[in-house]
Amino acid sequence: MLPRVAFFPDSFHEVNGVAHTSRNFEAFARRRGMPFLCVRAGTRADALQREETLWTLELRRSGLAVSIERDLSFDPVFARHRERIERVLREFRPELIHITGPSELGFFGAYFAWKMNLPLAASWHTNVHEYAARRMRWISRHMGSAGPVVEQWVQDRSLDATTRFYRMASVLYAPNPPLCELLQRRTGRPCHLMQRGVDTAMFSPAKRVRAPDDAQPVLGYVGRLSVEKNVDLLPRVHAELKVRGLSPRWLVVGHGADEAMLRRELGDSAMAGVLRGEELARAYAGMDLLVFPSHTDTFGNVVLEALSSGVPSIVTPNGGPAHIVQDGVTGRVARDEDFAPAIKELLESPQRLQSMRCAAREYALGCTWDAVFERVVAQYPC
Repeated sequence: MLPRVAFFPDSFHEVNGVAHTSRNFEAFARRRGMPFLCVRAGTRADALQREETLWTLELRRSGLAVSIERDLSFDPVFARHRERIERVLREFRPELIHITGPSELGFFGAYFAWKMNLPLAASWHTNVHEYAARRMRWISRHMGSAGPVVEQWVQDRSLDATTRFYRMASVLYAPNPPLCELLQRRTGRPCHLMQRGVDTAMFSPAKRVRAPDDAQPVLGYVGRLSVEKNVDLLPRVHAELKVRGLSPRWLVVGHGADEAMLRRELGDSAMAGVLRGEELARAYAGMDLLVFPSHTDTFGNVVLEALSSGVPSIVTPNGGPAHIVQDGVTGRVARDEDFAPAIKELLESPQRLQSMRCAAREYALGCTWDAVFERVVAQYPC
């Protein structure tokens, strides 16, 4: 029998990995007929909607909400919704509450799990501690040799605070094995894998619409354009490739604080903004390689979407993407300084690149959202 789950996601409508996973979790609950209440922030009028076994309570953030990124914010007065949330929870009668992190929604979920004596599940989606350290660089880079020490202190203290928060849960989920091991060690709670799925019908090599005589290589990036994604590596890779005799086109999908820098360094034509649905699927399929330099991603949804589109990916050894890409089979796992040589090697080996395209698609065909969430639900403590 499926449990009654109240889900409090950090993000739902935004363009990021947490929101993408949250939307797919709700879609899974709808397909399975699982009793599911999703309590989330949004822009619609505060409203409760019932759809057979699926309930949604969408609550507006206030004008006092603090912007964290272009489409991410934190509302310090979100507590004004407390009574409304409690009424809906008591009417829905959940058997378990699931949160996705230390946001205003996560705090509410943890609070009501304690108040209603319910098991709490918490999934880790974002390396908040690493993001915090990288966001310090605008200050630490002016500190000379003390800069890296300050960044490490911020990272360590942020990790301490975040793992204390996750210790409140009965069971934890994380998207890659090293992160699961870290959480189990730091919290003393069991941690299970909660990886990601992909819509292989949406993201498919069949969406490739480039002209047969278009021989200029296309390098792509998809994601937030900000410091924690290490996007300042893209112009450096571009410059190094030019020195090595290659002049690829770039297709950069996303938005963020570093957009102006990338527009200046790579050119206006490289910047596609935020794409969704069929537009995004065609963008992926038109790439020859996805260049994803992040060191902080816990999984890398965009990497899996690229593989599903038949696009090999170049990723760093740090974080979740390195557990998706099979080095030398579906892409390359490389250090920052080795990105340009790895790209050049693949672009100059058409047969090997084609073999990788096929292997990438084959790998993605084995990843489904239903399989991901069936495992999550099976490990709930209720």
